[in-house]
Amino acid sequence: MSIEIKNLEFAYDKNLILENVSLSIPHGNFIVIFGPNGGGKTTLLKLMMGFLKPSKGTVEIAYNKIGYVPQITRYDKQFPITVFELVLTGAISKCTWWGSYPQSIKQKALEALSQVGLSQLKDQSFGSLSGGQAQRALIARALISEPEILLLDEPTASVDTKSEREIYKLLMDLKGEITILMVTHDLQPILDKADLLYCVRKKVFPLLPKDACGHFAMGLYHD
Repeated sequence: MSIEIKNLEFAYDKNLILENVSLSIPHGNFIVIFGPNGGGKTTLLKLMMGFLKPSKGTVEIAYNKIGYVPQITRYDKQFPITVFELVLTGAISKCTWWGSYPQSIKQKALEALSQVGLSQLKDQSFGSLSGGQAQRALIARALISEPEILLLDEPTASVDTKSEREIYKLLMDLKGEITILMVTHDLQPILDKADLLYCVRKKVFPLLPKDACGHFAMGLYHD
């Protein structure tokens, strides 16, 4: 298994966010995580990445290399950095003490940009990119470390339909090679691509894509 979570609970200041969560995710699966605002989706990702520690239970990750793609609205687009430099920050542990990257890492950055279709924009300011381009740049930033697990927090939020298709195509190219967990509010375009869905509403409810109720796509959640 890529990820094994057992009897997990998490609370902020005694406010229970996640309760009795247990799940197992095989390597190479594409998992879609959805649910109401405040249901615990992003908290679950942070627990997997080790940014938070559970109040109870355990989170076991089989691989050390985890790539994370934040929501584009959570990244400072005004920061003066080129697209190429942004991607390099995904391998910052390889940076020398005088602030330089080995040529092999620079080559990986170029390969990651090619993978997401942004080679021609490598010297452009990150802040000047469209929402869809910026999101693909952040995916390239996550891919430069060659992760075994890729976590994405609403990668298609605030992007146009063309950009959404491009992001989904990229994820489908990665499917099977790495484990992918994606948080989204828009289920409809991804239902036929996911191996399993997790509805997060304090507890985590697994669903096969074929069993997902149409109400979920409209943001209506029920047992």
